[in-house]
Order: sequence, then C-alpha cells, then structure tokens
Amino acid sequence: MTHESDPAALAADQSVMIAAFEGWNDAGSAASAALDHLSRMWKAREYAALDPEEYHDFQVSRPTIQSVNGGERVISWPGTVLSTATGPWVGDREIALVRGIEPSMRWRSFCREILDYAEDLDVHTLITCGALLVDAPHTRPLPTFVTTEDDRAGKAFDLERSDYEGPIGVLGVLGHEAALRGITVVSVWVGVPHYIAHPPSPKATIAILSQLERFLGEPIDLDDLPEELEAWQHGADELTEDDEEIAAHVEQLESVMDETSLPEASGDAIAAEFEKFLRRRDLGNGKA
Repeated sequence: MTHESDPAALAADQSVMIAAFEGWNDAGSAASAALDHLSRMWKAREYAALDPEEYHDFQVSRPTIQSVNGGERVISWPGTVLSTATGPWVGDREIALVRGIEPSMRWRSFCREILDYAEDLDVHTLITCGALLVDAPHTRPLPTFVTTEDDRAGKAFDLERSDYEGPIGVLGVLGHEAALRGITVVSVWVGVPHYIAHPPSPKATIAILSQLERFLGEPIDLDDLPEELEAWQHGADELTEDDEEIAAHVEQLESVMDETSLPEASGDAIAAEFEKFLRRRDLGNGKA
C-alpha cells in the first residue's frame, strides 16, 4: 500500500501511528512514558496485542506476578500492545499507539505484524519516539533530534535526513520497513542527561510530547507532568549540590551549551550522540 498524502499539516482525516519501546531505545523511560501519558489522557482502547511468545526471551524480559481483587494471582507477560484513540481533537483522525518492550528476536516479523495493523488502520504517518543518553545539563532545554527521509515532510516541517550509520534499535527497523510501504516516517529523539538517567525523566517526556503537538497540530494536556518536572529538577539540583564532581561536570556542560546553540536535528548530531551513548554503555558493561 502507498499513500500520496501531504504531510504539511498531518491532515485531521489521516490516521497516525506513534510508537515507543522500552529498552535500548528508551533512556530514562522517557519515550515509553510519553506513550503511557497519551494513552491515559486520550483514553485509548486496546486494538491488538502481539503474542510475546513469538518475540521475547523471558529470561531477558521476565513476566511478573501479582494479586488482583479477591486474591487471585495473575501473571503479566511482557509484550507489545497497539491501542487506538479518537481523542479530544476536531476531525476524523484516529491515532494508533504502539507501546511495548523491544523484542529479543524476529524483528522483521515483529515489524511486519505492526505494519500490517497500520495498513488495516490506513495509517499515513508513523512517528517513532526514542531517548538516548547525552552530555547535556539538566539546567538547560534538553536537545531533541528530529529527522525524516520523506522529502515532503522534511520541507513541511523543516527537517533534515539522518546520515547516522551504526547500530540501531527496533525503532530504526520499524521506520525503515514503514517507509518501504509508502508510509511517511518521522523520527523523534530526546537527549537525557547521562548523570541523571534513572527513570522517570519528565523533562524528556515533555520534550517528546511538545514535538508530537507540533506534528499533530493538537494540544496535549500535560496533566501532572509539570509538577513531576519540578520535583525532578529539584532532585537533580540537590544531586549536583551534594556531589562536587557532578557539579563541576554540569558547570562545564552549561558553559559549552551557552557558547553554542543546541544541537540541531541533524544526522551528524545524532551520530555523535549515539557514539557517545554506545561508548558509555560499553564502559558500563565492563568492555574496553
């Protein structure tokens, strides 16, 4: 299926799919939290669930057990759920939300199943959302990296193509396969300060939601996120006050950022930040 859509305003009668996955693509759980927020605020309803048995190694993503009403014990299995929302906006647009955990195996089949559902829902645009660790201070606006391979979307939203080369997560595979089907793909990433990457990361979540507002042309109710951001900011400030090494590092990052503009949404910027992220991850795993 191909779509000859004009992405200039993501027209209100065109369906949109937004996707985020926990794991490698989701520093500070910022992207998955953004999808959870949309699902809650828009009262999304489950449309389909992918069979976790097909895509997950349960020794990597373990199921959980809990008690529910009446004391019944229930096992929850890790997986991916696709939900739909009509939302509070004007028009006939339907938005599909894909929220899950990055699969352990069969990525091509996984993406093919999601995109088959996208075609069933007549999705014209896919927005993938991710977060990565960056050298940025929590005291400044967080850097966002927004790209597209679609010429019309690039022109409409003043976006560049990505020239990043290197390891990718399932978001990259999903976006690539969607583009091959003629779906317009926009990639949204936010940088999370590496020294305060433990979730939640409400500042990064709000940054993603602000980009989604831009593309959808619809206001998104932030609900309690501003209060959570204030608490997060206070905690980050306390961390820097209590740790001289972190304080010095933050001051250095502030100086660099104040002397230059925020990283533009360019392939070079994404590549540089991914290289830093991969080096930091490898050091954390004890690799040379």
